[in-house]
This record gives sequence, C-alpha cells and structure tokens, in this order.
Amino acid sequence: VNIATAKVTTLGNSVGISLPKEVLAKLRVSKGDVVYFTETPNGVLITPYDDEFAAQMEAAETVMREDRDVLKILAK
Repeated sequence: VNIATAKVTTLGNSVGISLPKEVLAKLRVSKGDVVYFTETPNGVLITPYDDEFAAQMEAAETVMREDRDVLKILAK
C-alpha cells in the first residue's frame, strides 16, 4: 500500500528526498535519526536504524563473502 510519494531533488551538492510527515510517522523517526536501507526483491526497504540488526547484517555479509563457494554448493 502506497502511503506517500517523494520527489528526488537537489540538496546542496547532493541529491536526496524529503520524507513526508506520514512516512516519518510510520517509521517512527524524526530529524537527526538514522534509517537503514535494505534491498529486497520488491525494491528498497527503509527501516529505522537498529545497531543490533546492523551488526547481524555485517556478520552475515562477512560469512557470505568468506564462504561464498560453500553457500553456492548448499544452494543447489
């Protein structure tokens, strides 16, 4: 369900989006908070940043990098 839209615009020397109030409320974030972007089969998921989740993702990425060949064999 789409709750809002946002336009990509210039922000100083960068490009970004301004999140509508409805989106900020759904994410339970406000100015200064950090959000986490996760690629999914359906697009990019934006969630509030969670230190514990970030550490778990970093550990998973390390395992996937180091054991890539084993994981390919297991996926068959």
